[in-house]
Amino acid sequence: MKIKLYTPENKNIWDDFVRNSRNGTFLFYRDFIEYHGKRFEDYSLMFYSGDNLIALLPGHIEDKVYYSHRGLTYGGLIMGEKATAANVLTIFRYLTTTFRHQGIQKIVYKAVPHIYHKFPAEEDLYALFRHKAVVSTRNISSTILLPDKTAYSEQRRRGLKKAQKNGLVINKSCDFFCFWEILSSNLKEKYNTKPVHTLKEINYLKEKFPDNIHLFTVTDADNNCLSGCVVFETDKVIHVQYVAATEEGKNLGAVDLVIDHIINSASGDKLYFDYGTSTENNGWHLNESLIHQKEGFGARATVYDIYTIDLSI
Repeated sequence: MKIKLYTPENKNIWDDFVRNSRNGTFLFYRDFIEYHGKRFEDYSLMFYSGDNLIALLPGHIEDKVYYSHRGLTYGGLIMGEKATAANVLTIFRYLTTTFRHQGIQKIVYKAVPHIYHKFPAEEDLYALFRHKAVVSTRNISSTILLPDKTAYSEQRRRGLKKAQKNGLVINKSCDFFCFWEILSSNLKEKYNTKPVHTLKEINYLKEKFPDNIHLFTVTDADNNCLSGCVVFETDKVIHVQYVAATEEGKNLGAVDLVIDHIINSASGDKLYFDYGTSTENNGWHLNESLIHQKEGFGARATVYDIYTIDLSI
């Protein structure tokens, strides 16, 4: 096994590998990882068996902890077709041994949820078990298997009918400014937080990944923006990254309209619709009203797991 630290000269090699990997998505392309700028000091690794690149690990080191990768929704080992279970065990033996020698105290590892896998790719979960990793965070996301959708709840059907009765209109848009005002206001009022991405960052990412990032807005007869939804599209999944509405939009069923549109019209040939997580405090708190709304569309749980390997034992 040969390991290289990623450098900018390897960008094309890295991106080509992600494109052809078993479990990579556009979130692992270098242009996406590096939109964070200097927020994280990159320590991404490339693993070779002989001359063959078989796996990548986006990550960084902070306060004697190796993270894979705090700036990404998910971000464990990206595996190629030739990566075997034995290879992945070797990779984890290297990581734990080398990091101990470097004074690293923990590895915090975000597994890629199985719904994003293009082909089976859970060798890393077995390697984590072998290295006594513990599940330190488990978030629930709400997912629909699109070829086998279930009926909406009565509440969601009423919301959708209300939106249709009031003549609300769905638009595919590149005007993130209007939606970001609604989103930022909602997050400030409810949670005293801001969107993960700034307006400048989401516009940058949209420019870099025009086929993967989309904004749908809902407007009234006077073209007032009432609601919007930003989705991230990968090979098998259409994922809700942000959804928000004005008070008027909520009352008129605008969110029901935009989510229904994505599920039934904008998802194309995707296998899954992923509505995002409804947990807080590392998974210990379930926002029951939020997940109830998502379950009303027929969505059920997919977990986003984060593992910790304690290297001090």
